[in-house]
Amino acid sequence: MTPNFVVYDTNILFSGTGWRGSPYHCLQLARRGEVTLLTCREILVEFQEKLQVKRDMSASEATRAAVEILSFSRLVEISNTLRIIADDPDDDKVLECAVVGQAEYIVSGDHHLLELGSYRKIRIIRAVELLDLFPGAASE
Repeated sequence: MTPNFVVYDTNILFSGTGWRGSPYHCLQLARRGEVTLLTCREILVEFQEKLQVKRDMSASEATRAAVEILSFSRLVEISNTLRIIADDPDDDKVLECAVVGQAEYIVSGDHHLLELGSYRKIRIIRAVELLDLFPGAASE
C-alpha cells in the first residue's frame, strides 16, 4: 500500500532542496501529487532558519524556498504541546504535525525519530524507504 499523507522532517526538506538524492525524489513525489505532503508553520520556520545558517541564504531566499514547499503541501496547525522526544524537543513538532494531519508516514534522517520506528501507528522511515514504496520514483 502506498502512503497518502506524509510529513517530511526539516532535514528532508533541507537536503531535498540542495541535492538530487533520495530527499529530492521524495519532494518530487509530493510535487507530482503522488503523496500529500503535510507540514506546519513550525517546520517551515525551522527549514528557513537552516537555509540561512547552513547555506548562507538571505531571509528572502529562504522564504521563497519555504513558499515553494508550501505550494505543494497541506498546512496543518499544531499546538506545540506534544512532548515525546526529551533528547531533541525540536522533533516533537514533526510528530505533532503527523498526528494532527493524520499522516501515515514521517520521513526523516533524524536518529531520534527513526529510533522510535513508529508513533501512534505512524511509521517513521528514511527517504529511501519511502521511495521503495514507489517503483521508479528515483529514476527520473
